[in-house]
Amino acid sequence: MQTHTAPIPRPDTHQAKAAPDEKVIVRHAGEGQLLKAFGDEVTILFAAEQTQGKFTLFIDQTPPGGGPPPHFHLNEDELFHVLEGSASFYADGKWTDVKAGSTVYAPRGSIHTFRNVGTTPLRQLIRTSPSGFETFFARCAEVFSQPGGPDMERILQIGAQHGIHFVQPQPDARGTSSAPAL
Repeated sequence: MQTHTAPIPRPDTHQAKAAPDEKVIVRHAGEGQLLKAFGDEVTILFAAEQTQGKFTLFIDQTPPGGGPPPHFHLNEDELFHVLEGSASFYADGKWTDVKAGSTVYAPRGSIHTFRNVGTTPLRQLIRTSPSGFETFFARCAEVFSQPGGPDMERILQIGAQHGIHFVQPQPDARGTSSAPAL
């Protein structure tokens, strides 16, 4: 039996080169833009300006019992990787419990949400693609920081401007909804 080896391509001669303005970026622990909205703390690690609009990557920390209202994205696919805690994800009319180490994919157009079903903060690494979610969340964080609490009509408007639409929770088999409401 013969073994064939191919030379390893060099970056300076390989056809799949990075764009001239792309470079390797390192984010150290504790770096990133911290935003607070919907009861969550989000640390944006990579946004449109670092990824040429390809994706946004952030760490989301959700308190026990917390989670966003059911919603769908017209523009982004969303990938969740549970780092710490316990979560339940809602999609296709049902809830699925997941633990740390689990990964969930929500394609654009799918109605989904999650909630922290544990007693400690839920930490997730979330990737949306393409980028843009960071702008939506930053705008919402501004509204949530206002004295007297957030203007939820304004939140709905911001969501719609970014192709993120909140929907009413659907009842489960018992006729009650356990999804967070807006």
